[in-house]
Amino acid sequence: MQQPNNPLHGVKLADILLHLEEKYGWEYLGEKINIRCFTHNPSIKSSLVFLRKTPWARDKVEALYLKSLK
Repeated sequence: MQQPNNPLHGVKLADILLHLEEKYGWEYLGEKINIRCFTHNPSIKSSLVFLRKTPWARDKVEALYLKSLK
């Protein structure tokens, strides 16, 4: 299914996290989005597990990703 108006279409959550971690670092991510997987022993793996189960947090991460692309 094509989603031409969805900038996140085809972008994996892991790729979003890698991009944000490389661009900002965990400390900044924890300040911008105060979730434990960013502030206590952060890792891509633990963040993926949490974000896949927590829609509100995933929405915030995706919004930060889109903002970072501008």
